Amino acid sequence: MIRRAEPGDAAALVALGNAIGREPEGWLITSEGWRGVNDERRYLRALKRYPHAAVFVAEVGGRIVGRLSIARDQHPASHHVADVGLMVAAGARRRGIGTALLEQAIAWARESGIRKLELHVFPHNQPALRLYERFGFEQEGYRKGHYRRAGEYVDAILMAYRVDENSQKAEELFFSGS
Repeated sequence: MIRRAEPGDAAALVALGNAIGREPEGWLITSEGWRGVNDERRYLRALKRYPHAAVFVAEVGGRIVGRLSIARDQHPASHHVADVGLMVAAGARRRGIGTALLEQAIAWARESGIRKLELHVFPHNQPALRLYERFGFEQEGYRKGHYRRAGEYVDAILMAYRVDENSQKAEELFFSGS
C-alpha cells in the first residue's frame, strides 16, 4: 500500500533511513544516521501545511518498507521541476515497491503541475540505475565529487524524467508488473 506519510510514521522512517544508511554498499548520502525521530515528526507535520512537497510510504503487512520524498524547486525559473528521493528496505527490494513509489511521484507531479522530476544516484548503485532507466528516467549529467560521504567525495549521476513525455511508458511498466 502506498500512502502519504503521517507524523506517527516518524520512528519507522528514521529506522528505515538508518538501516539503509548503514548498508555497506553506501546507498544514501549519509552514513552517520538519519535525522532524529522528533525532527522527522516535525518535518512530516510541516509538510501538511506545505503544498510543494510530500513524503509517501510503502507498507507491506503494516510495516513501512519504502519512502519517497518529492519537493518542487522554489526558484521561479525552475518551479516546474521537483527533486525525488527514494529508499526501499533491503528485504523488500525487487518486488515492485520502487516502481509503485515512482508511479506515486508521477501522480503527485501531475497534480502539482510539475513537468520534470530529477534525482541523484551513485554510479555504483546499479540496481537503482536499472530501475530508473526502465521507468523512463534519463541520465542528464555526471557530477564528480558531488557529495561528501563517510569522509570521501563521491560522484553522482543526475537523472531526469519528463512527466508528460514518459507518461505512457510509466503506465505500461506499472500495469505490466515489471
